[in-house]
Amino acid sequence: MRIHVVSDVHGRAEALKRAGEGADALICLGDLILFIDYSDHGQGIFAELFGQENADRFIELRTQKRFDEARAFSRRLWDSLEGGRRPHLERAVRRQYAELFAAMPEPAYLTYGNVDIPHMWDEHLRAGHRVLDGEVVELGGLRFGFVGGGLRTEYRTPYELDDDEYAAKVAAVGEVDVLCCHIPPAVPELLYDTVARRFERGSEAVLEAVHRTQPRYVLFGHVHQPLARRMRIGRTECVNVGHFRGSGVPYVLSL
Repeated sequence: MRIHVVSDVHGRAEALKRAGEGADALICLGDLILFIDYSDHGQGIFAELFGQENADRFIELRTQKRFDEARAFSRRLWDSLEGGRRPHLERAVRRQYAELFAAMPEPAYLTYGNVDIPHMWDEHLRAGHRVLDGEVVELGGLRFGFVGGGLRTEYRTPYELDDDEYAAKVAAVGEVDVLCCHIPPAVPELLYDTVARRFERGSEAVLEAVHRTQPRYVLFGHVHQPLARRMRIGRTECVNVGHFRGSGVPYVLSL
């Protein structure tokens, strides 16, 4: 069985249309929408609504870890819009989701990333799309477990969870052959982004599950330019499947 795996799509709908070519199924590990683009500040919802100059400033504040200033700056911009933040943001997100789910191949097994908004997925799913979060599915005779979302950070992205809530989903999955997550296990080499020059948050619960249950694979994304793209822990191959927005190429898992 041949499975293609993508993560961190961030709005790249055209490439997503081709991501399932030659595969029996597609797995998507989340982060479908593009809110802000650190590589091209003129792209994404924030720049669409407020222009590149404001996106430049917002990214500068975040990059300098001046998070309170960044939030205050962002709040002033949202407050300047008629009706406030929610209707404008939801319209922009819905436009992206409509395009992305129309492009999503079938069959596809999906879980959420930390920038995704779970309650907005249902209206866009097609018959061959199955969303799993803290759940297991059998593919090719193997058990695949899915754990979506991220952990709390200063960035306050939409689907961040408390450590205990996230760990409960990992526990609910139990012993599997392939563990599919948006964020990596908490190993420094897998968490450090060499371009952003910072550590992202990884999961201690996933790392503990790897040591305890030794799945064949742990597949994840989240860290766009990791110091290490793969690492073996015991018999488990830990694999960052890549930044799909950047590469446009899925990771191929042959079983």
